Amino acid sequence: MEPPTGFWASLLSFLKFLPYFCGLLILGFIKGVLLCPWACLIMAIGISALILGLWPMHLIWTYYCIIRTKLVGPVVKLLLLIAATAVLIVWLIIGIPGSVFAGLVYGFLAPIMATFDAVGEGKEKPFVHCFVDGTWSTITGSCTVVRDVKDLLFHSYFSIMDDLRLQKPPDGEPYEIRLLDIPGALIAAALGLLLDGIMFTLIAFYKCPVMLFKGWKRLIQDMIGREGPFLETACVPFAGLAILLWPFAVVGAVLASILSSVPLGAYGAVVAYQESSFIMGLAYVFSSVSIFDEYTNDVLDMAPGSCFPRFKYRKGKGESSHGNSAPLSRPASFNREKQEGKRPPSRVTSFKNSIDEFNPFKLLDHLFAECRNQGEALVNKGVITMKDIEETKSGKVGSGVLNVGLPAYVILNALLRSAKADSVGLILSDGSEITSDNRPKHTIFDWFFDPLMVIKEQIKAENFTEEEEEYLKMRVLLAGDPSRLKGSLPHVPSLTERKKADIDAFARRLQGITKSISRYPTAKRRFDDLVKALLSELERTMGGSQSANGSQSQAQRLRNSVARMLSQKSMGKTDNIRDEDPEAQMTRLSRTP
Repeated sequence: MEPPTGFWASLLSFLKFLPYFCGLLILGFIKGVLLCPWACLIMAIGISALILGLWPMHLIWTYYCIIRTKLVGPVVKLLLLIAATAVLIVWLIIGIPGSVFAGLVYGFLAPIMATFDAVGEGKEKPFVHCFVDGTWSTITGSCTVVRDVKDLLFHSYFSIMDDLRLQKPPDGEPYEIRLLDIPGALIAAALGLLLDGIMFTLIAFYKCPVMLFKGWKRLIQDMIGREGPFLETACVPFAGLAILLWPFAVVGAVLASILSSVPLGAYGAVVAYQESSFIMGLAYVFSSVSIFDEYTNDVLDMAPGSCFPRFKYRKGKGESSHGNSAPLSRPASFNREKQEGKRPPSRVTSFKNSIDEFNPFKLLDHLFAECRNQGEALVNKGVITMKDIEETKSGKVGSGVLNVGLPAYVILNALLRSAKADSVGLILSDGSEITSDNRPKHTIFDWFFDPLMVIKEQIKAENFTEEEEEYLKMRVLLAGDPSRLKGSLPHVPSLTERKKADIDAFARRLQGITKSISRYPTAKRRFDDLVKALLSELERTMGGSQSANGSQSQAQRLRNSVARMLSQKSMGKTDNIRDEDPEAQMTRLSRTP
């Protein structure tokens, strides 16, 4: 949509849009007030019950994993036990009120956003949808949030703690700390918390009016000229809402600045310990105020630099040496001198590109959709069997063929596809490409994307043949089942011992990345849907092998038998068939009258 040109045309467009926006805002506000109590009730009761019910288990298992781990020494274990106790107590205190607050915010804002989204471009019957959208979806969304929290507290938490318990130190020696440096580090942290807490608060309050009026000025200019976020019709309601809610954004920024003083002040202990010098830790404490002041000046487009002193707090060549820099340490004014020659971004740039950018949840949807397609193909080939589905549903394995091997297999196919196409990013099965420009701007995604790009370049350098690629795929898929791995790997005469070692390294790294992805929010819910789909495909495959006469009833009996068998297995009543071959189980069940 082209924005109007000229002052009067822009003003007329704004006057036409204003009552339309106000009407949608009032309708969304009414829906939010009506649905907010119900969403809050669902989320508060569900999340609070999960926190209280799992808290004793979290406490016991955390202590057990810290005591049993070989990754750290005795002193670090003692400190971890103290820190874990404090974290668990704080989690119990803030978790329940936080669930109430999250329910209020979600129940109120979700209907408002759905109301504005219902009248976007390309929507059919917008008048009906602006009343209907955001009603039942808010209730179901609240239930989904509770389920995702359950998966995080039960599945992701125990998976992370098991890794801590089973992981071994890379060089064979556990991590330990120097006790003599602890007192100086604690004093530096205390001074950092005190000084940074006071100074960050004063700086944030001093600059919050600048952020308030500069933000309003920019948004109002864009609204009158239909530029920036007001250029696209779909973004206009949200951009208009941003004008009204901008003071809350400023308050949130001030609170975030105050809260940031805690980790940044405590980082003085890290500096003091790493440099074995209390003086260096103290120098960082004073320098962090200057770093924060300079950072906020750059964000608010104020005069560069800072009036506070900045000292050298590293004994090396520079204070921003690799791996030891402070969280906010960076070249002065973000290398402003280098940026001055760059052309500033146009204010009339369309927002469609940012809308079409990938986000982690869409990528999870694509990953599990591809897992379903590839899994059904592997089921038809007999690679994925009933035994794999049983073990996954019962939770007996932590790194099985389905929950880790299949997603790693899908990611490997994408890496091979991208390496053959000489892509600078990652090519998905639908032909879309993830690059550094359109990839999700989330730190969590960087943990996955950057290592995958490194693996892709290494695969490209290896230049595998088709037989070697098949060997690698099976190695990745069946890495969690060593008993099947030996008999399922194809014989490839061209594979040398070095290439086999490289393939094993690729498989381990992909399995590790996939296991981390499985802990991502909403991943467990999507994976459960995947297992159900593969179970249905396996039933359909076995049912389709029967004769046309009565095949539907046979498939139904098979489904009931499988459900009964899984139910009995969960109750411990299937000892007599536990060791039976999976194919023999399916054959026997398909013949059950």
